[in-house]
Amino acid sequence: MPRSLCIGNGKLQVNFDLDYNLRDIFYHNVGQENHTAGDICRTGVWVDGRFYWMEHPAWKKDIRYVEDSLVTHVTAVNDEAQLTLVFHDVVDLDRDLLLREVQITNRSDAFRDLRFFFHYDLHIYGVRVGDTVYYDPDVRTLVAFKGQRYFLMNGASGGKIGVDSWAIGVTELGGREGTWRDAEDGKLEQGLVAQGSVDATLAFGCALPAHGTSGLYHWLAIGDSIGDVRSLDTLVRTRGPQSFIGRTRNFWQVWCKKDEESVGNLPPALESFYKRSLLILRTHVDNQGAIVASTDWDVASYARDTYAYVWPRDAALATIALDKAGYGTLTRRFFEYCIPLLTSDGYFMHKYTPAGQVASSWLPWADAQGKKQLPIQEDETGLVLHAMWRHYQRYKDVDFVRPYYRPLIKTAGDFLASYREPRTGLPAPSYDLWEERRGIHAWTVAAVWAGLNAAARFARMLSDQDLSDKYMRAAEEIRNAAVNYLFDRKRNCFVRTLKVDGDKPLEADPVLDSSILGLVLFGMFPARDPKIVSTVERIADRLRVQTPVGGLARYENDYFHQVSKDITNVPGNPWFVCTLWLAQYYIARAEDPADMDAARRILEWVQSCALSSGVLAEQMNPYTREPLSVSPLTWSHAEFVSTVEDYTAKMRLFRSRPHASAGG
Repeated sequence: MPRSLCIGNGKLQVNFDLDYNLRDIFYHNVGQENHTAGDICRTGVWVDGRFYWMEHPAWKKDIRYVEDSLVTHVTAVNDEAQLTLVFHDVVDLDRDLLLREVQITNRSDAFRDLRFFFHYDLHIYGVRVGDTVYYDPDVRTLVAFKGQRYFLMNGASGGKIGVDSWAIGVTELGGREGTWRDAEDGKLEQGLVAQGSVDATLAFGCALPAHGTSGLYHWLAIGDSIGDVRSLDTLVRTRGPQSFIGRTRNFWQVWCKKDEESVGNLPPALESFYKRSLLILRTHVDNQGAIVASTDWDVASYARDTYAYVWPRDAALATIALDKAGYGTLTRRFFEYCIPLLTSDGYFMHKYTPAGQVASSWLPWADAQGKKQLPIQEDETGLVLHAMWRHYQRYKDVDFVRPYYRPLIKTAGDFLASYREPRTGLPAPSYDLWEERRGIHAWTVAAVWAGLNAAARFARMLSDQDLSDKYMRAAEEIRNAAVNYLFDRKRNCFVRTLKVDGDKPLEADPVLDSSILGLVLFGMFPARDPKIVSTVERIADRLRVQTPVGGLARYENDYFHQVSKDITNVPGNPWFVCTLWLAQYYIARAEDPADMDAARRILEWVQSCALSSGVLAEQMNPYTREPLSVSPLTWSHAEFVSTVEDYTAKMRLFRSRPHASAGG
């Protein structure tokens, strides 16, 4: 189920699904150590002898955030129970605390005794083996722990701090579903300790006068020792939970206004959504520099793996967006994260864990004949260099360059200049950005060209002229070869891939693919180059989804999560990143404000397709707009931020031009 809300502080991240169930608790790194393993942690209410978990159909929920902040605002209305609940959830801005505020309105004419339940199905370190949960009578809390991970559960209701009731028990063994079932009669058994495969439920009582409102708080303190979590609990008791909610709300509202002046001329709805995308993007940036593709854990149930990794390509494009928006501190941390990852030969591997280890991969080290090959996507190396140069252009920080030049820029530049296919001079075969085919790809060619240009500029800046000339010469050879080998003159468009098989003739892949847009997005060709114009016209025509949903597919007859076989009208599911690339192209070629309308319409389309919370998935059902694959996808939000920045920069350029004189 898609994640509809993500809140975090760069070390602790918590996600909720479309039913408003808590699903993911990541700690120590964003995307690593999911201490629920994606299982459901429920929230529920017992009133008048009936129980309602939040997934009960009687609840009508509006799931959003507080404006411009990483504080949730969820309204749940239950006409059957005559209750209205308003939730605010927050991960404190710099302490490892999840705080949940609930305002409960009794819409009936009678006084009522209500009990509120919070359930935790923990898998500490992501594994349901050897967990312990116990009741601490000194402070009336529940504590779960394993190794160096501790979770303290507490709350306050009616001016009283501490849990009113609780249940601790074994789950997923012998047919046991968990203590949440124990809650459904409104009573909990109050066991004192359980170990192994366990879960816990805690309850708070709440007295509600007729047509009255009352509130309660729950908090989860997380740390590496019992001392850590007890200290956090004491802090919340002393200061009050509302102080943490208020300060975190204010922090994020200030944080997301860094670039407010430059986007201030957007329509209010687009400006608000731009900030929401920035905030969701920020939840996927670890404080140690990793930028994680997605923390939606449900994909693990299909592939037994997740998107909770760092793809250097996706992360590099996210840093470009963040740099455009002015968040250079975050992007510098990513580049620092990259230094030890680059191999001694000068390339990045497929993907990495948030903590910086080489991650799982399906790219092979040998071809079908058993001959060794590099299991890489060459664009990932090129785009990190490209992003670094964009960062330097934005901030002009010479001190930034110095520690990266030898270990990263020069080493990667040497690799890109030498790792070439001998017959064409193009980059040697690697896997495409979609991780589906091996060959020489238009997107990769453009990314390598951009990386070499970046390396050449850095080398020239540091008076390493011979090396700069070497990189520029390689880049120019690659650009010329792209025209000679990738442009199909019969069809008047670039091809997405050249297939290379030994000494056999090169074979062009005629399938239209949105990734060909990389040739213009990374600056290899100008937007008004006739070869680019004719190519983009074919892409926009053939890959447009011809349903009321609209959008652009990745490529013709895209099989991934394929919904329709009507490939004439639905060449594939609409992807946000691909559609936004088209908007970026329209912006690049615009010569006056009227030319910007097509890009603005795409921005408005993206906003209209988001969940009510503002979350963007990877792709959508072409008939229903239902999110498909992971949701949110960091890349989707990054490309929206990047496109908005391009749009507003171009509009500022138009406004800065002097009016034409009367004579023209």
